[in-house]
Amino acid sequence: MAFQYLTNISLKKAKIEYENILVGEGFAGKTEKISVMDSCGRITAHAVYAHICAPHYHSSAMDGIAVDAKDTFGATETTPVHLKTNQYTVVDTGDAIPDGCDAVIMVEDIVQEEGGVCIYAAVSPWQNIRQIGEDICAGEMILNSYQKITPSAIGALIAGGVLEVEVIKCPVVGIIPTGDEIIPPTEDPKPGDILEFNGSIFSAMLQEWGAKAVIYPIVPDCFDEIKSMVNRAVEECDMVILNAGSSAGREDYSCQVIKEIGDVLYHGIAIKPGKPAILGYQKEKPILGVPGYPVSGIIVIEEILHPLIDLWNHRKIAEPQYVDAVLSRAVVSSLKYHEFVRVRLGYVGKRLIASPLSRGSGVISSFMKADGMLEVPQGTEGYEAGKTVTVRLLRPLSELKKMLVAIGSHDPLLDELADLLHRKNQEIYMSSSHVGSMGGIMSARRKENHIAGIHLLDDKNGTYNVSFIKKYFPHGGVRLVECVGRMQGLMLAPGNPLQIQGVEDLQRKGLRYVNRQKGSGTRILIDYLCKTKGIQTNEIYGYEREEFTHTSVAAQIESGSADAGMGIYSAANLYSLDFLPICIEQYDLLIPDEAWDTPMVQQLIEILKSDEFKACLEKLGGYKIGNPGEVREWFRSV
Repeated sequence: MAFQYLTNISLKKAKIEYENILVGEGFAGKTEKISVMDSCGRITAHAVYAHICAPHYHSSAMDGIAVDAKDTFGATETTPVHLKTNQYTVVDTGDAIPDGCDAVIMVEDIVQEEGGVCIYAAVSPWQNIRQIGEDICAGEMILNSYQKITPSAIGALIAGGVLEVEVIKCPVVGIIPTGDEIIPPTEDPKPGDILEFNGSIFSAMLQEWGAKAVIYPIVPDCFDEIKSMVNRAVEECDMVILNAGSSAGREDYSCQVIKEIGDVLYHGIAIKPGKPAILGYQKEKPILGVPGYPVSGIIVIEEILHPLIDLWNHRKIAEPQYVDAVLSRAVVSSLKYHEFVRVRLGYVGKRLIASPLSRGSGVISSFMKADGMLEVPQGTEGYEAGKTVTVRLLRPLSELKKMLVAIGSHDPLLDELADLLHRKNQEIYMSSSHVGSMGGIMSARRKENHIAGIHLLDDKNGTYNVSFIKKYFPHGGVRLVECVGRMQGLMLAPGNPLQIQGVEDLQRKGLRYVNRQKGSGTRILIDYLCKTKGIQTNEIYGYEREEFTHTSVAAQIESGSADAGMGIYSAANLYSLDFLPICIEQYDLLIPDEAWDTPMVQQLIEILKSDEFKACLEKLGGYKIGNPGEVREWFRSV
């Protein structure tokens, strides 16, 4: 009797229709909570936020002595300062900074003398100290939804005080071997015995793909026994592989069994080997009938089941490779070492842009965020900005082509946008680098980003952003897209114990300030306020102490190492700080025309206009919601 197949459908069509049916039936990854220590390789079910800062205390970055920086002011080679033993504390790297101290002098820079030490150079406040939140700030998003947890991410989670995480539950795949001639593995099979090794092959493949395999006992070629075992597997597992019996022979019962238990979409696919495959299912659970020949079986589960497991786990996997990329910032390296520099990557136009991440040995979050690794050989001083370098990929190239590159001013809403973007379309990612508003404008001029968050105050007319765009883009070619109005003000210790009433109080003796980096819109704002009020910034203790995010400033105040800092309400709210409103500023997104029509930017515009984004803003607090996503001004090319 000639073999007969119900169908001879193309592989592409079969895969699409099979997936669509299963998704329509509710096929999706279930979730479970597990220990972070056991989470390597798992996929996050939701965004994960830090519970505590990392470091969670001010620690010495050097071996030396902890001092009050004011005691060292004036020290030079010709006018050394002598410190008595009660003016310093000997510390080792990693030690907590004692109360009353705010700087560390390296042991190499001190000279021991009777009754104390002698120093020949002053230290500035917080020099040689790892400050609270240097790596991670409490409340910051550590991982996005549907993100694979790497070894470095485990370190970041633990450093952030997260000991339990909700992940996508690994799909359990039942493997049912069938056949009268099939026997368990043995060293001494008899003639006619066929060793059952397909189950071991399939199980190993499934584990590599992020699934758990259950190999059931071998079932003889008996319809009722096969049906009973398939029923059991469907009850106990998320997916089922029924091995052998998928052809049209006398004892090939697989298709009939699957039809009685559930439904069969196709029996027979136009591939060789693997043609007799059966695409069956019971509601949302796939039941895949595969041929007994190992090569055929491997091809079928690779082509049909692997994509389903990736869909369940919300991930795609590709082989690592080396690519050429253009550096957005210079990388300076010592001649002594072969150095590995972690970078974020993303295509802007036809160029792959590499943005170096923090290279601090204690900043584990930069390793977790890295898309690639740039190697600087020994004897090389580094690479200039704009140079083409070779980068080893840590993320598939296919993902980088769907990466939205955001370089500009920091705001916590960017993390929320990134999460919403990826939840909406799991092929799209967002890479954010916080370089300040002016840094974002310069990056756009160099065609290195898709979007830049900016909030630059024109001190001549009180407007935001427009005059700067006209100045730095005289020939146009960019759009200014409305995002939010942000409440800027002074973040203060809970209860405002120093009774700070305005910017004028920042120069008060004994008050400790923490600032944002030069070039950021917030720094420009506080500089402007001080100028208009006649305040000498060198009279504000800590004015040159710089942080790169609003949450970092808030973390310093919450820790007690600073009394005040300029920032946005949402950051103060996150840390339960007091807040003295100063103004509502306009936070916009600068988007070059070349990036406007890309799928990533258009998806972002859609999310900006969504109710989900507005709900995130209301939860964060401190935002004035107007018409996010609308083009405020289009500076057309001339």
